[in-house]
Amino acid sequence: MLQATRVQKRYGTLQVLKGVDLTVGKGEIVSIVGKSGAGKSTLLHILGTLDRPDSGILEIGGQDVFKLSEKALSAFRNKQIGFVFQFHHLLPEFTALENICLPAYIAGTDEAAAQKRAKELLSYLGLTERMDHKPNQLSGGEQQRVAVARALINSPAIVYADEPSGNLDSVSSQELHALLFQLRDDFGQSFIIVTHNEELAGISDRRLEMLDGILVG
Repeated sequence: MLQATRVQKRYGTLQVLKGVDLTVGKGEIVSIVGKSGAGKSTLLHILGTLDRPDSGILEIGGQDVFKLSEKALSAFRNKQIGFVFQFHHLLPEFTALENICLPAYIAGTDEAAAQKRAKELLSYLGLTERMDHKPNQLSGGEQQRVAVARALINSPAIVYADEPSGNLDSVSSQELHALLFQLRDDFGQSFIIVTHNEELAGISDRRLEMLDGILVG
């Protein structure tokens, strides 16, 4: 599903990524751990095509993504990649249903089809009764599940999660971890998760560590 080869990234005189190689299979959950400042989020942003490497190759689903134009890359990202962050980045003026639908609207999906898919996800996540609530009316765990539904609305091939349980209490964290594996089993998405949570890393299919600008483990 994903093949990264010799990915390097430098900021000024600091070389953050020193030739990262990574292969992720379809339906695989890979966790990346490491000290703060080790380059985990930098790598995730490049793998998610939010940033470009100085050198190296990234193929997702067989597509050499950084050979695409910016417009084509944006469309590819919208349809093939989902994102879940520590801070949910839900738009406060929109309901849960509206927040989930946004990536589908951007992809050109008509309103009826987008809302049908969003309601299916809300039901799957146990949030049907919360669909008309705005983010400030939802608990932290509910907000994160809405963010997960938003990441899944376009049925992406791969989902990136950056500290997805870092802002949740222990119970909500455990529920989210279980949900990620349930999603993988039910929908077949691949997940790459940057986390400091060793419990989550330990139950992933693979646990990798960012160390001195490369991935080990």
